[in-house]
Amino acid sequence: MTGLYIHIPFCRSRCVYCGFYSTTSLEWRQRYVDAICLEIELRGERLEVRGERLEVRGERSEVRGERNDLCRETIETIYLGGGTPSQLTSPQLHQIFETVYYYNKVGADAEVTIECNPDDLTAEFAALLQRLPVNRVSMGAQTFDDRRLHFLRRRHSAAQVASAVARLREAGIQNISIDLMYGFPGETLESWVADIDQALSLNVEHISTYCLMYEEGTPLYRLREQDRVTEIDEELERKMYYTLIDRLTAAGYEHYEISNFARLPSPSFRSRHNSSYWKGVPYIGIGAAAHSYDIRSRSWNVADIHRYIEGMKRGERIFDEELLDDDTRYNDTVTVALRTCEGIDLSTLSERHRDYCLQNARRFIDDGLLELTHQNLRLTRRGLFVSDMVMSELMMV
Repeated sequence: MTGLYIHIPFCRSRCVYCGFYSTTSLEWRQRYVDAICLEIELRGERLEVRGERLEVRGERSEVRGERNDLCRETIETIYLGGGTPSQLTSPQLHQIFETVYYYNKVGADAEVTIECNPDDLTAEFAALLQRLPVNRVSMGAQTFDDRRLHFLRRRHSAAQVASAVARLREAGIQNISIDLMYGFPGETLESWVADIDQALSLNVEHISTYCLMYEEGTPLYRLREQDRVTEIDEELERKMYYTLIDRLTAAGYEHYEISNFARLPSPSFRSRHNSSYWKGVPYIGIGAAAHSYDIRSRSWNVADIHRYIEGMKRGERIFDEELLDDDTRYNDTVTVALRTCEGIDLSTLSERHRDYCLQNARRFIDDGLLELTHQNLRLTRRGLFVSDMVMSELMMV
């Protein structure tokens, strides 16, 4: 199985915290959609499996109607992320999905996710989703406080989130995920609890949560450097995180990954696409700045929409690539598998890496930050909050 990620970098406006590659130049949408369809054709039609490595074979076929299904991996998850995919028009979204399904074998029960902004989810857009193969929507709610939404430079209001969920239900979407953010300057524990309770009232199937990050190069980072905003202290952040876990699990959500909660019964409402990242499943990234992984290497497309489009016009994918040795793959396993509730399956490691992992994990087990159950090493509740530190100590240098 393989996952397919398609990066849609367009935003009507840019959020204050966002560090992802994006652009507000909406006039480039059609040229970009044409380019990603060319990349899907180039990498989908000639995608073959040789051993563990997914490879692109030569030039694309001169006969567009000729398909080569021999040995191709089945696409089990499709994810349109951004940016803001809901900024694309109906013909553009149809064009993308028609190309994906023509040049790839897609599983009959594939999870197909699109990210949307609440204010884009009009009745017309919800009706459009009914005509597409989309069966999961991920929506950036972030907070239900309009003042904080304004601070983030989000386009939607708190009231629009509930309206968007209602429209998605009317359109038959039975798998909805919302993003929540905490750790705003000046935020209190009480206001965070109010956000959690508002999210729970929507009865969505999945909730992803993030502490506000000050990434270098973002407007938010500059505001902090200018002493115009102040980060919350670590103890308040800790209380917010544990309060989140307690309230969501009490409401019937499974805490299956550090930042992600799926409504029970699970795993049916876990994000299958993101779970494939954490399990080391190969994935193909389409579009500017999109990343791909084929077990032996990872690669990333040029993070420049103009160079990307010009390259695809020539039938050339402009990308960088990193070949992965055994130690790098071990480090990758530590940083992704340890995020999940299952943790690291030690039986999948080589004897050398298993011994190294256990040797370095021993003090964290003794301190109650890690626990070992049979062959699975995972973070405890206390360890979740300091996961980055634990992971760094288990990695090979």
